[in-house]
Amino acid sequence: MPVLPVPAGARRAVVEAVSGLPRQFWWLWTSTLINRLGGFVVTFLALYLTTDRGYSASYAGLVASLFGLGSAIASVGAGVLTDRIGRRPTLVTAQLGTALFTAVLGFTDGPVAIAVVAFLVGLCNNATRPATSAIIADIVPAADRVRAYSLNYWAINIGFGLSAAVAGLIATRGYLTLFLLDALSTLVCAVVIFVRIPETKPDAPAARAGEPSIGLGTVFGDTRFMAVVGLNLLLALVAQQGSTTLAVDMGRAGISSTEYGLVIGLNGLLIVVLQIPLTRWMEHRSRTALLIASALFIGWGFGLTALAGSSAWFFAFTVAVWTIGEILNAPTMMGLVAELSPTHARGRYQGVYSLSWSLASFLGPAVGGVLLERAGGAAVWGACAVCGTVAAAGYALLGRRPGAATEATEAAGTAGTAGTEAAVEHGAAVGPAEPGVELAKASAAAPADSGPEPAPARA
Repeated sequence: MPVLPVPAGARRAVVEAVSGLPRQFWWLWTSTLINRLGGFVVTFLALYLTTDRGYSASYAGLVASLFGLGSAIASVGAGVLTDRIGRRPTLVTAQLGTALFTAVLGFTDGPVAIAVVAFLVGLCNNATRPATSAIIADIVPAADRVRAYSLNYWAINIGFGLSAAVAGLIATRGYLTLFLLDALSTLVCAVVIFVRIPETKPDAPAARAGEPSIGLGTVFGDTRFMAVVGLNLLLALVAQQGSTTLAVDMGRAGISSTEYGLVIGLNGLLIVVLQIPLTRWMEHRSRTALLIASALFIGWGFGLTALAGSSAWFFAFTVAVWTIGEILNAPTMMGLVAELSPTHARGRYQGVYSLSWSLASFLGPAVGGVLLERAGGAAVWGACAVCGTVAAAGYALLGRRPGAATEATEAAGTAGTAGTEAAVEHGAAVGPAEPGVELAKASAAAPADSGPEPAPARA
C-alpha cells in the first residue's frame, strides 16, 4: 500500500515546533505523555459512580467536588512547596501519592470512604501542576516557553484522547483495571522525573533593603492577575461539565460508556490535530479577541448540548465546538499568566492560577449535578452559554481597561518577572502603554521562531 507523502509545509511546521528545546524538557514531556495515556479515572469517575456503582447524579457531583476541594488545597500548598523545597521533590511526592490513592480508590467501597479517597486523589493529583509549570519556565528560555507549554499541553491531549477511547472499551470488562492502570502510569511518571529531571529551582536572590518579600499575599494583591484568574474560574466552571455532568447526561440519554469514551476522546484528538496549526494561526493576533472568541466557543459549545437529544453524533459536534475554544484559550491565557509570574515566585503564581481550575472542579460538578437532577439538562447547558458570554464580556472590559499594560508590567517588574521581557518584545516599538495594550496588543502567541506563550496544562 503506497504511503501518502507528507506536505513540506506540515513537515516544516512540526520541525519548527519541536526543535531547540532542552533535553530535560523532553523527559518531562515523555513523563506527561505516559501519565496521561493512563489517565482514566478522572474522566470516567462520574460514569463509574452512577452506572457501575448505582449512586445518584448528585452523589457523583459531590465526589467530584471533593476531588476538586483536594485540588484547590493542593494548588496553593504545592505552589508554596514548589518555591520553598523545590520543584522535583514536590512533583515526585505528589505523583507517588496520586498513584497510591488511585489504586486504593479502585478497591474502596461505601459512599463515605469513596468520597474521602477521592479527596486524597485530588489533593495529590493537582499538586503536580505548579511544579510542572515552574520546571518548564526554569529550563526553557523565555523565547521558547510558549512553544514548550503548548507541546506539553499537546502531550496531555494525545494521552487524554487515546486513554478516553481505550478506557471506554476497558470499562466494559470492569472498572478496577482502569484504576490500576492509571496508578501504574503515574508511578512510571514519578520514576522518570526522579531519574531524569534535576532540581531546577533558582537560587533565591539576596533581599534588597526595603523590598517586600514575595508571598501569597503579593499574589492575591495583584489585581490585574487576580482579574485574569477570576475570569478563568468562570470558564473553568463550564469546562468542568465535560468530565462530570456531560457524562451523566449522556448516560441518561442512553449513550453507552464506549460511545461516551469515543465522544469525549474527540476532544483530545482534535487538540492533537489542530493545536500546532491553530497556534501558528494565532501568531500576532489580538489577545483580547482570542480570549473573547475562546469564551464564546466554550460557553456556547456546551450550550448546544441541550439540543443533542440521544444522538452521539450531535454530542460529538458540541465537543468539537468547545474544543476549538479550549485550543484558542489555553496558550493565550497561559501566556498572560507567564508574563505576570515572578521568577522566584513562579510556584505561587502558577498555584493561584491553578486554584481557579481547582475551585471549578470543586464547585462545577456539585452545581452541575444538582442542576441536572432538579432542573434538567437544558438548565445546565443554558447556564454554560450564559457563563461563556459573561466571560467574553469580562475579557473585553479587561482588554480595554485604562492602564492595563502599565499595571501588569509594574506588578511583574517589581518582583523581577519575565513580564518586562514580554513588554519589550511585544511593545517596544509602540512607545508608552495605551489603554488595553496588555491584552489587546500583546499577541497570544509569539513569532514563529519563539512560539506561543506558556500554557500550564490541565494535568
